[in-house]
Amino acid sequence: MANKTAPDSSRRSERSRRAILDASLALVGEVGYDKLTIEGIASRAGVGKQTIYRWWPSKAAVLLDAFTAGVDEDYAQGLPDTGDLTADLKSVLHATVDEFNDPAFQAPYRALAVAGANDEELSRTFVSRLIEPGIRVYADRLRAAQESGEVAADADLRVAAEMLLSPFSQRWLMRTGELTYDFVDTLVDLVMRALRPGSESV
Repeated sequence: MANKTAPDSSRRSERSRRAILDASLALVGEVGYDKLTIEGIASRAGVGKQTIYRWWPSKAAVLLDAFTAGVDEDYAQGLPDTGDLTADLKSVLHATVDEFNDPAFQAPYRALAVAGANDEELSRTFVSRLIEPGIRVYADRLRAAQESGEVAADADLRVAAEMLLSPFSQRWLMRTGELTYDFVDTLVDLVMRALRPGSESV
């Protein structure tokens, strides 16, 4: 009698988990955060509600995991370093403009921003898993430029990174203007003017 291999429960669990995360991202883009439900996610993913509740306490937690999946690997690569900080920053922020203008990206990010405004724990988790690592990646690139003499030795690199990222996020979240290559080029030029050796330190 042929031996039967027992089902791989870990593989099945990972398939279910991936289906749930994918379903949450798809649905929030289709129906919005207010109408997103655990029931809807479960139905789209082909799992029971209890499967979701076994891993996540709320729809916000599901969406946060879905949205930040793979972020650690992306940040581990760091920012490019061609020896030209201005060009590198503009290149990265051009790609970020494209990402933030993608409807598939906008829906979950805006949903999490809205949910976080009313949920301190969610907001802190979002900051620790996405915002803070992003700031550190920029600060690391600025530190390399500081060591090579492109950035003033006394510049506060944390503040400098926030000078680049905060206006970008503000414009996008509050829709105070179009998020364009020209905008980020101007932003980078202004920040670099303040960071170059001989400028007023920040």
